[in-house]
Amino acid sequence: MIVCVAVVGHQNNPLYIQSFTDADDALKLHHIVHCSLDVVGERVNNPKKSGPTLNETFLGMLYPTENYEVYGYLTNTKVKFILVTTDLDVRDTDVRNFFRRFHAAYVDAVSNPFHVPGKKITSKTFAERMSTIVKSFGLSSAV
Repeated sequence: MIVCVAVVGHQNNPLYIQSFTDADDALKLHHIVHCSLDVVGERVNNPKKSGPTLNETFLGMLYPTENYEVYGYLTNTKVKFILVTTDLDVRDTDVRNFFRRFHAAYVDAVSNPFHVPGKKITSKTFAERMSTIVKSFGLSSAV
């Protein structure tokens, strides 16, 4: 089950964070997303140690915690997508598919002529689309 998704700008500024759990967990999930940025930075700056090639946008599992697994994705413009899930045995192909759909939704949201680049994403359409993607991810991973 996906518990949180986040979009983080190229200067590590949060552009969008949505949690799909109780309000009590929201602060903890924000902390997990913030901590994952260190791992993303390490993987981007030291590609030989971490494995993925420079052209690879999917960063894989960034790190596991006791209850969650954190996955990352980096766009060409250095915008980071973070996924926090409670499933401890998620297939990489499912996560890659999720990030592909997440990226398409993000591109649609920032293509809006009224969106200011580098500012928080406040689009209700984007939030609804993310909720739909998250719900469909839960169904596809259970099959």
